[in-house]
Amino acid sequence: MSALGPSWLDSQTLLDQLGAFAVWGTALIVFAECGLFLFFMPGDSLLFTVGLFAARGDLDQPLWLICVILAVAAFLGNVCGYEIGRRAGPALFKPGSRIFKPKRVDQTVAFFDHYGGRAILLARFVPIVRTFVTLVAGVAEMPRRVFLFWTGLGAVIWGVGVTLLGHWLGGYALIRDHLEALAILVVLVSVIPMGIEALRARRRMAAGREPATSRVLDEDAAH
Repeated sequence: MSALGPSWLDSQTLLDQLGAFAVWGTALIVFAECGLFLFFMPGDSLLFTVGLFAARGDLDQPLWLICVILAVAAFLGNVCGYEIGRRAGPALFKPGSRIFKPKRVDQTVAFFDHYGGRAILLARFVPIVRTFVTLVAGVAEMPRRVFLFWTGLGAVIWGVGVTLLGHWLGGYALIRDHLEALAILVVLVSVIPMGIEALRARRRMAAGREPATSRVLDEDAAH
């Protein structure tokens, strides 16, 4: 058992077990987390560790190819989740459902109306949120062209950026020797973008410019 959960969810353990298939296995896990709603998979720490492994020379593929593979996997995963949402939305959000309530779709539409495509980009960096936001975007029928642009941008920034960060920091012995602690830090840092957005929303509310989405969520909480 690691600090991040069961040992089989530890990014270093996963990559060691995948061996020569580490990059392709990581791509499959990233796809599954983003598109098949496996929110418990260690996406951020796994990307970071792949970059670290690349810096150590433990992977056969060149860094540029690793980045392309992982960005494509992240993009296709989100597209899969979005399409599932568009096609299965009515069944998932049927009346009587305690989790997937039709009201959630209305809230999400209002959220996207307020934040636009930034919602998809910001969610990419927040564990669990990135897993389900594409599903709800599909259910809410966010315009496909808008979704593809922002999810593509997010896939590149997240998939490539976190991997390159691991590659860069992997050159430091202190980082290599404290990988698990750093993986926890990566997860915590990944929440920062959404936290900043939440603070901005609270400031707008305090200034009397409360977004429509906040009013909807407050009304829902009251009921």
